[in-house]
Amino acid sequence: MRFRGKLEKAQVAITFRDLILLPGKAYFEPREVDLRTKVTINYGLNIPFISSPMDTVTESEMAIALARLGGLGVIHRNCSVEEQIEMVKRVRRAESFIIRDVITISPDDSVEHALELMHRHSISGLPVVENEKLVGILTGRDVRFANPLLKVKEVMTKNVITAPQSITIEEAKRILHEHRIEKLPVVDENGKLVGLITFKDILAREKFPNAARNEEGQLLCAAAVSPFDIKRAKALDKYVDILVVDVAHFHNENVMSSTKQLIENVSADVIVGNIGTYEAAVDVITKIENVAGLRVGIGSGSICSTYEVTKAGSPTLFATAQVADALEEYGVRMPIIADGGIRSSGDIAIALSLGAWAVMMGNIFAGCRESPGTLVAIGGRYYKQYRGMASPSARARRFAIDRYAVPAKEIAEGVEGWVPYRGDVASVVKELVAGLKAAMGYAGCKSIPELWEKAKLAWLTPTGMEEMKPHSIYLPGETGRITP
Repeated sequence: MRFRGKLEKAQVAITFRDLILLPGKAYFEPREVDLRTKVTINYGLNIPFISSPMDTVTESEMAIALARLGGLGVIHRNCSVEEQIEMVKRVRRAESFIIRDVITISPDDSVEHALELMHRHSISGLPVVENEKLVGILTGRDVRFANPLLKVKEVMTKNVITAPQSITIEEAKRILHEHRIEKLPVVDENGKLVGLITFKDILAREKFPNAARNEEGQLLCAAAVSPFDIKRAKALDKYVDILVVDVAHFHNENVMSSTKQLIENVSADVIVGNIGTYEAAVDVITKIENVAGLRVGIGSGSICSTYEVTKAGSPTLFATAQVADALEEYGVRMPIIADGGIRSSGDIAIALSLGAWAVMMGNIFAGCRESPGTLVAIGGRYYKQYRGMASPSARARRFAIDRYAVPAKEIAEGVEGWVPYRGDVASVVKELVAGLKAAMGYAGCKSIPELWEKAKLAWLTPTGMEEMKPHSIYLPGETGRITP
């Protein structure tokens, strides 16, 4: 009876293919839908899209592009601490009213070194600093035809226009225009360099009004960490807004106790995961203080072979509903990120309707121009490399980086392959936003909180799934078979 009872009590672990969003009465047009949400207790997004912390999905270029569009990219950890910090710094420098992490040069350095710094960091000028005080500025015009062996002080501009820390955007624009300059150093009352304003960054702010930003006006920045790597977490904490504890199965006593210690040592918001059950959510919210968000879903990703290898997992929709119910019953209001298995804007709508605040996607973003995966042509079509972080090659790289670490598991739980090239991420996001707004319009829900309260779902039978797709027609580009 004891084992038969397990079968009788077995729950239905629903997936995206099992459900359909039912139409509801709408009192607005889809273009009026508000997609603003929160990714952590303290930070908001203007679109509920997050890219996965995978080495073929999110590095600085993807993180910058998504933040500018209103979403978030989580920079992967399958690299050295120094490499991850450099990627984070690129996000920080990409767009900010006042850049705080300024790359500078000494007056006694060579022009050759200055050119190398400009090339390495993709910048066109360097403040010249001596004993922390600004003594000049070096621009591309100063060094373009200069002898590389000259000292910086021999070619730099010495009479530098500066600004105080209290300067506003409008005042900065006026000074830049009046003096026909592109860089404006910010100094304190003692002449110490404390920041830099660039014409390019001001233009970028105006070009991307929907960008996700922190309280200082910088692009929102997140990075993944191991729960056992507090040293990396503390190093990243100086530069990021959000840290994402990145493990496949967070509901583990060692992982949870290490994460508790990690949170105590950082100031950034910390998202934990992945979890997949009601019980896991209860343990997290009752045993770990100051968790800022939850990442849910185990085994649903397109490159995840956990289910095939272990027959264990918690499909994203099932996990989302379980965790959302736990938070509601315990009176905790905390962002839930549905992670894995999302193929379309319709899947996003269903995940949000079951309690998610945002969704995390790997496959969809892996196919974008901004992802770091290799672009190849196969059979006349373009594809990009995509691999799971538990795939053999990803595990081999991580082991090479952390040479003294012992892998927690002795078997790979991910695969690697190629996904269709989808173009730039802005085009992909535009299509996802339009599809999600249309879905919410059908449901009669004008915002994500409304979707939680009002959306209704129905089960689809296998034959119903086929009928709800295009059928009985020849689709160009397919095999020529007419679907029944």
